[in-house]
Amino acid sequence: MGHTAELERMVREMIDAVADRWTMLVLEALEEHGEVRFTKLAELVGGVSQKMLTKTLRQMERDGLVVRTVHPVIPPHVEYRLTDMGLSLSEAFCGVWQWVEEHQERVRVAREAFDARPKVVVVAK
Repeated sequence: MGHTAELERMVREMIDAVADRWTMLVLEALEEHGEVRFTKLAELVGGVSQKMLTKTLRQMERDGLVVRTVHPVIPPHVEYRLTDMGLSLSEAFCGVWQWVEEHQERVRVAREAFDARPKVVVVAK
């Protein structure tokens, strides 16, 4: 099966969507905790504004990664959980965690070596 322009566009869109730090953290939180209320999810993610969490969850719902359930009580009780696609994406990112775990010391050493290099100042003429 060859790459079509539509497939390429979709891949780029999904990379843009899931490479976002908040999406990654929401994926992780929902994968670990299952169905979670909005306020609890905000606590689990940490540091995210209500506006950004709402935006992230809406995009994830649009992409079919999250299911939003509204319980008809006062005040409304809203919960989020990953779909099968969301779970499979979370599993795919597990490889990133494993890579970081395996290479974290080498990355730290490389960063320290880079940061210790003399700073080069380029003077424009």
